[in-house]
Amino acid sequence: MAEGEEKNGIIDSMPLFAKELIAGGVTGGIAKTAVAPLERIKILFQTRRDEFKRIGLVGSINKIGKTEGLMGFYRGNGASVARIVPYAALHYMAYEEYRRWIIFGFPDTTRGPLLDLVAGSFAGGTAVLFTYPLDLVRTKLAYQVVGSAKAQVKSIPVEQIIYRGITDCFSRTYRESGFRGLYRGVAPSLYGIFPYAGLKFYFYEEMKRHVPPEHKKDISLKLVCGSVAGLLGQTLTYPLDVVRRQMQVERLYSAVKEETRRGTMQTLFKIAREEGWKQLFSGLSINYLKVVPSVAIGFTVYDIMKLHLRVPPREEPEAEAVTTQKRKVFT
Repeated sequence: MAEGEEKNGIIDSMPLFAKELIAGGVTGGIAKTAVAPLERIKILFQTRRDEFKRIGLVGSINKIGKTEGLMGFYRGNGASVARIVPYAALHYMAYEEYRRWIIFGFPDTTRGPLLDLVAGSFAGGTAVLFTYPLDLVRTKLAYQVVGSAKAQVKSIPVEQIIYRGITDCFSRTYRESGFRGLYRGVAPSLYGIFPYAGLKFYFYEEMKRHVPPEHKKDISLKLVCGSVAGLLGQTLTYPLDVVRRQMQVERLYSAVKEETRRGTMQTLFKIAREEGWKQLFSGLSINYLKVVPSVAIGFTVYDIMKLHLRVPPREEPEAEAVTTQKRKVFT
């Protein structure tokens, strides 16, 4: 009984932003780990490893299983989780904070999908800027296909760089390219995350508004809303994700430095010219399989975590912010 009261006391004493950070971090770790195998295959499809694109999803699963075993499906997931926990924590917390700041600064702002779109977009950009180097490392580690002596399957050539882990990848990348190298590909990430994050929150919150009050806490409906939101948001921004991945790993497959792709638009058009426009949607079918459960689990876990951490409904702090602002105006 005393432990329960102490726990409740700790939760109640936490500031609102801290509760949102914790809820977002837990959400990101659970959702990302749940879809890690599909994420690994998607990255291999996106980064032009022809041996994987040619054999498809089932063949890729079999190939990774034979060459790398079960843990091969989670190669790079350590860096992914290390990135996604602070990323998701910042993303969800920043979304709530930007939402409140907009309402506080502009009390007459309509509560609706446009507010969620703007707050979600800026929250996504903020989270990317703070955590991008971890995403770069995750992609480089996932790109590597380490062969097995027993399996006669093509793997990463000896002359290509093989990173031994997160720390090794960080240090090598920094030594070779400096601080800018850790942010290689950040431009398409920002171009993609602004509309994607905004649209994701937009669609999710808009769909929730149409749920009858008696079903607001229904987990299955939250999963459906999250699935549709992720699906629509990802489809509209997917080509930029492909550009980002290829920019991140280009030093691993580019033999001549002068041939490395420069900017986002140059990379996009070069992919389209040399590999066809279909390459800009390479791995999209796998991404659908990944995004549906990932976003659905993410939004659902976030709502559940907020409930357990006793985060007040948005209407309460928002109403307080508007009231405070009006008092300042009339005093």
